[in-house]
Amino acid sequence: MTHFALVTLHLFAAIMFVGTVFFEVLVLEAIRASVGREAMRTVEAAIGRRARRIMPFVILLLYGAGLGLAWEYRDALARSFDSSFATLLSLKILLAASVLVHFVTAVTLGARGRLTSRRSRVVHFSVFGHVVLIVFLAKAMFYL
Repeated sequence: MTHFALVTLHLFAAIMFVGTVFFEVLVLEAIRASVGREAMRTVEAAIGRRARRIMPFVILLLYGAGLGLAWEYRDALARSFDSSFATLLSLKILLAASVLVHFVTAVTLGARGRLTSRRSRVVHFSVFGHVVLIVFLAKAMFYL
């Protein structure tokens, strides 16, 4: 697959994933106090069902394209501290791996019926912080 195709697939998947995280943290959390508890549960359940259907494919595409891109930079990654690009890319990959661990943990807890509202909120805020840093690093790699 060409570099352009990998970058494009990675970017679209990142937009979908990061957009979902931003929506959940910045929009849903903001309306929680304004909406009744039952209405919020209904909304969260509906969004959760939809997310569980599409997010595995988005994650697969995001990380698959990301691995393809990382493979293209394998020489730089082998010497992570030789350039700011390689250092920032390594940090971005580390954060992306952490996001994946968060995602797998949330799915596992959800499947076991142990994903409480509080745990879900903690995961969402943590992932939000991670993706903000990842987006920053994605640009910074080429400018710093």
